[in-house]
Amino acid sequence: MAIKIEMLRCFTIVARAGNLADAADKLGRTQSAVSMMLKQLEAHLDGALFETDRKSKLTSLGVFVLEEASREIDHFDTTVTAIQNFARSQSGLVRIAAVPSVAAEILPLAIRKFLTDHPKVQVDIRDMDSVAVIRELEREQVDIGLATAIEPGSNISSRKLFTDTFGVVCPEDHPLAYSSKPIDWEEIEEWPLIANGICQQISDIRFQKFLAQSSLTVRNTTSLIAMVRSGVGITILPRLAVANIDQLAFVHVNDPAAHRQMDILSNTHTSLSPAAKSFEEAIYTTAQELALVS
Repeated sequence: MAIKIEMLRCFTIVARAGNLADAADKLGRTQSAVSMMLKQLEAHLDGALFETDRKSKLTSLGVFVLEEASREIDHFDTTVTAIQNFARSQSGLVRIAAVPSVAAEILPLAIRKFLTDHPKVQVDIRDMDSVAVIRELEREQVDIGLATAIEPGSNISSRKLFTDTFGVVCPEDHPLAYSSKPIDWEEIEEWPLIANGICQQISDIRFQKFLAQSSLTVRNTTSLIAMVRSGVGITILPRLAVANIDQLAFVHVNDPAAHRQMDILSNTHTSLSPAAKSFEEAIYTTAQELALVS
């Protein structure tokens, strides 16, 4: 018969209590049941653990077993707790890759909501463009992606999060900023356009012609905003990308198709951990609270 962890646990409690009665109370078992378990352990070890039947003094074997068993029980209990915490979303690591606009506007609230209920879970956030998000998911370097599912691979699954409209972004004192209605693509042709990775998603042939004439492309959102603010040119971005940014105006365009869909992405070849699943729901709930999800 193999030595079981409960045998070792029973022995350590008896050894520390110094008598069967107190140990039995702590274990919630009868004295006879505790005595029987000790005899089974001694039979397996082929040696006595106590000097007398009163269990008040350990043999040299008993001293050694107590030291080793205590260490093993602590390790076992720690392991069980870690497993339970992981299964209950109370521990682990969640790796998120998100486009900058979502990272700035949605993730702070989602993280606060998530960590309130899961304070021991580690969260790793990386911001990048949609193509890079999908690449990191395919390489299994992140658990959840927040991006537009641009021609995703067969191992990428998507869940619609929200739809965001594109518009002209310009300084707040720019002539286009005073438009009282959505403007046509033709109305922006006279202004220098700063291209970016996001606006290339717009399929309208009129805009694509305008985009092809641009001599400047800036892919970093922070740098792009700085260029627009300083008057280098105008750009086209989703509304969320410039939410709460001072000194800039967002002007709607007369193109119903000019929008992007933001998705929650994951790798179908890798199961999400319980913590990652909980974080995904925190993101979706946050988007609903911000009235982004229709």
